[in-house]
Amino acid sequence: MIKIHTTRRRFLTALGATGLGLLTHPAWVRALEKKLIKKPVPGSGELLPVIGMGSSRTFDVALNSEASAGLVPVLQAFFDQGGAVVDTSPMYGQAEAVLGELLRTVRHDRKQLFAATKVWTWGKREGIEQMQRSMRLMGVERFDLIQIHNLRDWQVHLETLQEWKAGGKVRYIGITTSHGRSHEELEVALASAPFDFVQLSYNIDDRSVEQRLLPLAQERGIAVLANRPFQRGDLFSKVRGTALPDWAADIDCSSWAQFFLKFVVSHPAVTCAIPATAKLHHMVDNMGAGLGRLPDAQQRARMLRVIESI
Repeated sequence: MIKIHTTRRRFLTALGATGLGLLTHPAWVRALEKKLIKKPVPGSGELLPVIGMGSSRTFDVALNSEASAGLVPVLQAFFDQGGAVVDTSPMYGQAEAVLGELLRTVRHDRKQLFAATKVWTWGKREGIEQMQRSMRLMGVERFDLIQIHNLRDWQVHLETLQEWKAGGKVRYIGITTSHGRSHEELEVALASAPFDFVQLSYNIDDRSVEQRLLPLAQERGIAVLANRPFQRGDLFSKVRGTALPDWAADIDCSSWAQFFLKFVVSHPAVTCAIPATAKLHHMVDNMGAGLGRLPDAQQRARMLRVIESI
């Protein structure tokens, strides 16, 4: 499902304020005439843009600092190009607090923001206190999604999150891992518990979740957030010096970043990818992957052959 994004004036203002000369960036120029791609959350039908934003490392900076000020245009670009899903965690140092600070600074519609964080501790009481602290830091009255980070004490936190969801304190509940060694336990959790979301690592070079976890998510009606879509930057090293195929234009793709992201979000089970960046031109480029056309099954196979041939 697709809709047209129409916030050109606001985004041009945000870019102009940076003085970085990105007004003629090809990704942005083409984005002006493309459509925003959204996918539904299986359990509710709510539509989310397929490109979200992670905050691990990139938003772990000092509060009220030059570094945090430098993130203002990055976050503004995210919202002005239709972004919604912002994912963070207590594990990410100052990221929750910095996001809370910036959300009070950038122009955005609170209804547009899909605020996601995680619980990452042991024990019921500790989990409740941590989630309450996250609300204060982020400045949100209710998170759209709270996930159990890296399956830590997941049975205990699941009980709390179910209570919170029933009481209207959170809209969706989820569980995450970034580690292949935890896939078996994650499979058990997804098969046995009523999670709305799962977050896992998926990219064109690491497709292990295609075997069991993505099919299980589809079967169970669980939305999927894909982290590490660039394999922590390794994919860019792999294609360095290699030209983007001409036919990438057929899927409205103008960079390797968009190539990698479009592969991820075109999988039928994936709802949204959450690349992380602290650079404005990278954010502009990433958001371009959420516009226009996505590859079909044959085009995905062709994309895969390109990477396997390098």
